[in-house]
Amino acid sequence: MIGGLTTFTLVHVVLSLVGIFAGFVVAGGLVAGKRLDGWTGVFLVTTVATSVTGFGFPFVTFLPSHAVGIISLVVLTAVIVARYAKHLAGAWRTVYVAGTILALYLNVFVLLVQLFRRLPALIVAAPKQQEPPFLVTQLLVLVLFAWLARAAIKGFRVQPGGMA
Repeated sequence: MIGGLTTFTLVHVVLSLVGIFAGFVVAGGLVAGKRLDGWTGVFLVTTVATSVTGFGFPFVTFLPSHAVGIISLVVLTAVIVARYAKHLAGAWRTVYVAGTILALYLNVFVLLVQLFRRLPALIVAAPKQQEPPFLVTQLLVLVLFAWLARAAIKGFRVQPGGMA
């Protein structure tokens, strides 16, 4: 154990944080019309690993986190197919951009849930995660990601020669 966390939990958290950081770099690239292949690879590998390792924690019943993990893996599958199998051709470009932003949003959504479950000040503000501070935070983040998705779809258009 490190700082009260098991090694497995620590690996899961680090993968998640690296995925979120890389995801924001990729999202910025999409808004700017750039592909950023290396960052995209880091984002996809760490985000898939985050979702997969999320199923490694002990559980007795199906939880909302499992639903988010399944949705994330489905979205990431579409993103990977769009990017690497379909090479961003036609509508696959939009699938790639929208899916990338959605996968990043799901990671950030889970991060916020975990912060509200673990940080004392946030626990006091929203002990059941149904109180206004939690709901307003999640709504604000959703609105910001909707704006980001729109900007990324607009910014990541086909360039002359077919590449972004």
